[in-house]
Amino acid sequence: MPNHTSPLHALSLNPATGQVFAEYPFEDAAALEQSLARTATGFKAWRKEPVSVRAGVLRKMAQALRNNAEAMAQMITAEMGKPIAQARAEVEKCAVTCDWYAEHGPAMLLSEKTPVEYDKARIEYLPLGPVLAIMPWNFPVWQVLRGAIPIILAGNTYVLKHAPNVMGSAYLLRDAWTEAGLPEGVFEVINVTNEGVSSAIADVRIAAVAVTGSVRAGAAIASQAGANLKKCVLELGGSDPFIVLADANLEEAVKAAVVGRFQNSGQICVAAKRIIVEESLLPAFTEKFVAAVKALKVGNPQSDDTYIGPMARYDLRDELDGQVQATLREGASLLLGGHKVEGEGNFYAPTILAGVRPGMTSFKEELFGPVASLIAARDAEHAVELANDSEFGLAGSVWTADEHKARDIASRLETGGVFINGYTASDARVPIGGIKKSGFGRELSHFGIREFCNVQTVWVDRR
Repeated sequence: MPNHTSPLHALSLNPATGQVFAEYPFEDAAALEQSLARTATGFKAWRKEPVSVRAGVLRKMAQALRNNAEAMAQMITAEMGKPIAQARAEVEKCAVTCDWYAEHGPAMLLSEKTPVEYDKARIEYLPLGPVLAIMPWNFPVWQVLRGAIPIILAGNTYVLKHAPNVMGSAYLLRDAWTEAGLPEGVFEVINVTNEGVSSAIADVRIAAVAVTGSVRAGAAIASQAGANLKKCVLELGGSDPFIVLADANLEEAVKAAVVGRFQNSGQICVAAKRIIVEESLLPAFTEKFVAAVKALKVGNPQSDDTYIGPMARYDLRDELDGQVQATLREGASLLLGGHKVEGEGNFYAPTILAGVRPGMTSFKEELFGPVASLIAARDAEHAVELANDSEFGLAGSVWTADEHKARDIASRLETGGVFINGYTASDARVPIGGIKKSGFGRELSHFGIREFCNVQTVWVDRR
């Protein structure tokens, strides 16, 4: 197994080959201080720019992303193994989001008249200051920009601490913002150790913290932010239920389950991880689902027709395999896969576990890789019970021909989002975020842009 850790460097390891192709030395305290000084100075100037100017930079950023789309996609694929077609789609999604916020975001920041005496009260949405963002590797561009775009539009500055294995993507993003005309200090990249992260959180110049990552990482960072009285937004793990009732469109439900579970090689927080199917439909669903997953092409992520590439890190593949083997020992049955792929690269065979029940490892833990768990439900009520039997609460899906029933089920699911007859997704027009151990706060839509605003009441008393 390749050694991809170093006390001195962040390493980019190509998971398709196992070879290190870039090393990025961790920055010392002096370099961190320079970044924090720049972002504090940048904030003082950026907050004064009219929102129309900030929106104009977003339009230019959309173009910069499109100008550099292929280089960014190639970097994503090289660093974390995402199939190239999906990497290109990730970059374009970011460009679309820049365009959307440039058009719709300024209205979200307008002063709001409030009905009080003499009509002289207003609610203002003002920037908080520099925001430290600690981001994961699974969507190296989208995870960053879905938060950075509204944060920057609101007049804040943004300090990115990216995952060590995708620092190349971080620096390409910094270059794109520069191409778009973003002033110095508004988008900073820091490459620091955990000690450096702690120093940044404690620094008085950092106003707030945004985290996307594991429950363990989120809890640790939120604890530090709380100790320093810093607001934070957390988007953490998930084990999303994908409920299929007996009257669902079988073909469409199977198709969505395949995409919802195996896109990005299953390395998605918001994904169809626990597939809960009503018993009367389960045999037919299982037959079609297994056949569809077997048909997915696994292999070289540089090939346009590859759907499942390597997992991003070897340690995560080992962890996933341990969870699969534990679930099998607990009594689940293996319908497909269930093993590491021998040979070059960090591949895991697309896997389907059947007969999964509450208490089993793949039911109660998040499986972050190409593994689907099939769970039988007696009826709709039992499906809701199974769905809510989780410490996570990110999102979920409900498949049924009865929209009224689906909406009723949605109202009882303990999740931040519910998708009816569709698989879970993120979109600038609607908020994303979770409850329970999936975190708190929201990204995207007007909720996301206001998360990092000072919601200020201004009341002129004319008595």
